[in-house]
Amino acid sequence: MTGVIGFSTPLRPGFTLSSVSRLLDRAFTMRRAKAVALIVNSPGGSPAQSHLIYRRIRQLATEKKLPVLVFIEDAGASGGYMIACAGDEIYCDPFSIVGSIGVIGATFGFNKAMEKLGIERRVYTAGDRKMTLDPFLPENPEDVAHIKEIQKDIHEGFIALVKERRGAKLTGPESALFSGEYWAGEQAVDLGLVDGVAEARSFLRARFGENVYLPLIAERSWLARRMGGAGTQILSGLAPTGANLAADALSAAEARAIWARYGL
Repeated sequence: MTGVIGFSTPLRPGFTLSSVSRLLDRAFTMRRAKAVALIVNSPGGSPAQSHLIYRRIRQLATEKKLPVLVFIEDAGASGGYMIACAGDEIYCDPFSIVGSIGVIGATFGFNKAMEKLGIERRVYTAGDRKMTLDPFLPENPEDVAHIKEIQKDIHEGFIALVKERRGAKLTGPESALFSGEYWAGEQAVDLGLVDGVAEARSFLRARFGENVYLPLIAERSWLARRMGGAGTQILSGLAPTGANLAADALSAAEARAIWARYGL
């Protein structure tokens, strides 16, 4: 599970419930399976998609009575950590970024630039609140209060999920754990966010024996097939248009910014 959650375009890999549900079904229905190991490498993204994927993993784990082992690579942060919490055990690399249990939203304000350029914007709505947080209008304190209430609700739900899944394993103060801060692997172990430092293949061989069979359940993308590589997402086989390329370039910059929050 690699990429920004909830963002998926032909030129920008990401993942959603719809893009991973088939892979999860295949993994949990493998004959004679003793466990399902998930590789997570995500800086987060959509809280709704993160939660939907988390729920699907837990539903399948309960239905198939299989333990779930999660291995975080570069990052299991924000929504990436929420998905990691679907694991009965979580492991990471010493250099992994883990945590960021919080909610963030960002936008820009263009109203002063429009005044300076002499641009007049005309918008017609039905509904008093349809222009909430419009970046072309001065910031409205009521709009800010409203979005912060939504963020608070999501944050509280995220905290409850982490507490439910990690329980007594959590050892750090809540003021730090749930502040949106993030840590490298060893400190994440000390705080109880993960169970230890380990790499998937070595860990699974140590637990299940040297002859353990580790089939990789991954989707080869259209682009990967064309270029002879392996991928993890289902990408469209349609040739991108100029407009799509521009949108993808903007989306890629946004995804790059999300990774950059963690120095990655």
